[in-house]
Amino acid sequence: MTDRRYKQRKSSIVAKIAAVGCASIVLAGCIGFGIASAGGSAQEVDAFGIDALSAPVSEADTATFAENATDSSAREATVLASTAKRDISKGIEAIEAEEEAARIAAEEAARAEEAARVAAAEAAKAEQQARAAQDSAASALASLPDVDFSVGKEAFISTWTDRIDAYLAGSPLAGQGATFATAAWDYGVDPRWSPAISNTESSKGAVCFKPYNAWGWGQSGWGSWEEAINAHVAGLASVYGYSITYGAAMKYCPPNYDHWFNATLGQMMMI
Repeated sequence: MTDRRYKQRKSSIVAKIAAVGCASIVLAGCIGFGIASAGGSAQEVDAFGIDALSAPVSEADTATFAENATDSSAREATVLASTAKRDISKGIEAIEAEEEAARIAAEEAARAEEAARVAAAEAAKAEQQARAAQDSAASALASLPDVDFSVGKEAFISTWTDRIDAYLAGSPLAGQGATFATAAWDYGVDPRWSPAISNTESSKGAVCFKPYNAWGWGQSGWGSWEEAINAHVAGLASVYGYSITYGAAMKYCPPNYDHWFNATLGQMMMI
């Protein structure tokens, strides 16, 4: 009985060992099959497990890791250097050009505004001076005695012949009083006007720019004082009217009309 129990226990132990062995064989086969399916090698099978995770890193692996890190750092440095070397001068130049153009435009606008202000001030000043000159001219004209045409032709010519001859005495136009007086009567012009202009333009015929042209009239000369006087008085009547005015002076001598007006009017008052 004892022997039989001993044999049974021994058989049971053997069976357990056999079962463990079969289980181990099956487990090893499963592991090998999994690694083979994943494309692994026998060395990977040996490295599989906890021991593989705790195995020390070799110097070759460390060198490879360092090399990879170095390559990554080099690539980053290259990218940064490339970014730093990027040419931004054109962008800066464009901005500077725009700023310079804006500055120049602002300066030109300021100069234009200042020029307009100065021009406006000068125009206002000129207008004020013109009004003052016209007022002065009107006052001066008011002091010029009127010419009486109601006395008749004979009395008119006689009176003004004497006065004009006295005014022209000693000049190239001396003795032409009757010519001036007769022409003034015929054309209805102030008899003092043409003789006075001759003084303003040529010092009473002393400096004529054309023959017998003592008045700066037109661009031609005449053959005698009589012809010239009649032509000038007739021209005054047709272009300027009866007698001197400030407007007539502006038309007769545009460059220096104010002086021309005052000088001629002053001479008329002397006749």
